[in-house]
Amino acid sequence: MRTGSPGAYDAPVMRTGSPGPYDAPVMRTGSPAPYDLPVTGPRPPDPYEIPPPGEPGAGSAGAYAAAYAPTVAALALPRQNSAVRAAGVPELPAPPSGRAEARRAARRRKTADRPDTFRKLVPQALVVAFLAGGTSAFVASDKDVRLTVDGVPRTMHTFADDVQELLDDEGLDVGRHDIVAPGPGADLASGDDIVVRYGRPVTLTLDGQRRQVWTTARTVDEALRQLGVRAEGAYLSVSRSSAISRSGLALDVRTERTVTFMADGRERTVRTNAATVQEALHDAGIALGGQDTTSVPLGSFPRDGQTVTVMRITATQQVREEPVGFDVVRTRDSALFAGTEVVEQQGRPGVRRVTYALRTVNGVRQKPRRIAEEMVRQPVTQRVRVGTRQLPDSVQGADGLDWGALAHCESGGRSGAVDASGTYGGLYQFDTGTWQALGGSGRPQDASSSEQTFRAKKLYVQRGASPWPHCGRRLYR
Repeated sequence: MRTGSPGAYDAPVMRTGSPGPYDAPVMRTGSPAPYDLPVTGPRPPDPYEIPPPGEPGAGSAGAYAAAYAPTVAALALPRQNSAVRAAGVPELPAPPSGRAEARRAARRRKTADRPDTFRKLVPQALVVAFLAGGTSAFVASDKDVRLTVDGVPRTMHTFADDVQELLDDEGLDVGRHDIVAPGPGADLASGDDIVVRYGRPVTLTLDGQRRQVWTTARTVDEALRQLGVRAEGAYLSVSRSSAISRSGLALDVRTERTVTFMADGRERTVRTNAATVQEALHDAGIALGGQDTTSVPLGSFPRDGQTVTVMRITATQQVREEPVGFDVVRTRDSALFAGTEVVEQQGRPGVRRVTYALRTVNGVRQKPRRIAEEMVRQPVTQRVRVGTRQLPDSVQGADGLDWGALAHCESGGRSGAVDASGTYGGLYQFDTGTWQALGGSGRPQDASSSEQTFRAKKLYVQRGASPWPHCGRRLYR
């Protein structure tokens, strides 16, 4: 038990009887606790005690007494009353004794210690709360994800909230031909797998049909499976294991097809990936010779299920000479009686030599085809004079005779009749010399009937019926 007034750090006063709910702790006996103050010795200074006048710090207390007198009066402990009186602060009334006083003293000591402790603890608590909250937010935002780009995976930590933000952070641009799974708008959570596959342009020529396609496959084999192209037995312009770069490639694919050939009376069916009918013929073991050909062009693409006929062709040539008709030019002549035509120049046909190609297809002869021609002899134009002069109505001395009966007897009434020797011709069987002596032109059989009758009348006037010794008497019936 110490003597003197208790300090702020003194141990609690020994009580007697049962402690109340607000009593200070009972002093222990025995060995002191590690945090107990020593029982004897000088009392440590009280940081809240106002020094009495004449002691160090009294001047300071005097300077602040007026400003803080009410506060100090409210917080001063009982043993500080002397210092308060020296500072001019009204003295607190003497505390009552007993357990009530002990409880009030304990509360005053707690109240005196609380402000400084509170001021120290609040900033520390704020810092701890800030650090704890920031750490929690940091841990909550950090995500462990797996990003696979074109088959290359890597695990990373990210603060991105969704897939698009992660792609932006990684500098990955995706277009409409690219695949992102899950989609760019999907939220991210720790443990997610994000897959990015870039599209690649492929110029695909499939069985002769060219088109531009896009694929996310990284190899030719994977692209063929993705595009649904049957690669078994097919021809590929590049290896199936070849990689497809981001810039793409050109790929020619010819699938295996069934083609049937009809040749030499037999049918042959083959499986081929040939590019042309000619290559497919070679695969079928069929050879073409001479002018042999097929029912479809040899350079065409053989389609699946197509039937092609092989045509065996034999070819020869034939040369023929053919006549070429002549032209006829007619000239009007007023010296000739109307209806009379005189051939001034006899026409003559020309001759043309023509070469024909003859061929047989599978034993059947085809229509000859003209392949060349040359003129052997040029035709000669026939020139004819046509009379325009009007015939006289009568010949004096011969008009009353029966000229029809004479013509019927001499030529059967045919104006173009010619005797068997070719000497006499026409209705009245004139010889050419007599005819021309009477003013006729050309041959009598070429003149009109009226002109022939007119010349016959003139002959009768000159010589009577003697020119017609057998039929002349018919003129008089």
